[in-house]
Amino acid sequence: QVQLAESGGGSVQAGGSLRLSCAASGSIFSLLIMGWYRQAPGKQRELVARVTDGGGTSIERSVEGRFTISRDHIKHTIYLQMNNLKPEDTAVYYCNALNIRTSVNYWGQGTQVTVAP
Repeated sequence: QVQLAESGGGSVQAGGSLRLSCAASGSIFSLLIMGWYRQAPGKQRELVARVTDGGGTSIERSVEGRFTISRDHIKHTIYLQMNNLKPEDTAVYYCNALNIRTSVNYWGQGTQVTVAP
């Protein structure tokens, strides 16, 4: 079982920055592909960024160059550094962990990010 604890959401003006954190409990961090999804009102949840245990990353095109995902193996934590935020980035951001051995997905409770024009 994996539990995910998110932090770091909030409200900023356009052009501002936020950093989201997601700490994973349990002893299988190395088996997890970790990522961030977001869901805006009335829209489907979408993948924002993902990082493997080996450090490979993928970034959604609309945030490429503005968002960076990273992984701390000692703290069992991932981060999403969000710079030059835009109003269209407003959404609830969810941390996700995929166990590559069992294909089980785990989700955090979500953290709100609001970007004012």
